[in-house]
Amino acid sequence: MSIKPTTMAISAAISFALLWVICSATVHFFPEPMMLISGHMVHANLSDMNWTLTWSGFFIGLIAWSGVAGISVWLVAVIYNMLK
Repeated sequence: MSIKPTTMAISAAISFALLWVICSATVHFFPEPMMLISGHMVHANLSDMNWTLTWSGFFIGLIAWSGVAGISVWLVAVIYNMLK
């Protein structure tokens, strides 16, 4: 069975877009807890930092993360099909 690279890429891009929207909304509505969680994720003390969440940053991140996810999963599917 082959994996359809384009279908997988679109699925990954949509999934990451949804995750980006959820993450951005969480940062907007709960900035302090999200800063604490982010600090734990990177093993750093981020308590002196602040979030900068703008509409342009939101859309740039949405497009960038979705694009990177789509391209990465497309490449994984192509390589998987070549190795099969």
